[in-house]
Amino acid sequence: MTSTSITNFRKNLFEYVRSAIAYNDVIDVTTKDGSAVVMSKSDYDAMMETLYLLSHPKTVAEVLEAKDQPNEAFVPLDRVEW
Repeated sequence: MTSTSITNFRKNLFEYVRSAIAYNDVIDVTTKDGSAVVMSKSDYDAMMETLYLLSHPKTVAEVLEAKDQPNEAFVPLDRVEW
């Protein structure tokens, strides 16, 4: 996470937004009244989707149950041909 003042953010707006998009950087912009966060739209969408899924108890239960199931696609490291 990058932190900057609102004055510096204003001066370098394009670079901060580019960094948020290209490198998934989260920008904490501080002002005398508080802070705001700038992030890429894809990161925001992913976060909102996660919150949506976690808001449904049945979905959470299914995910927790599935995490203990074996994954047939998993290949142990000692069987990988380098």
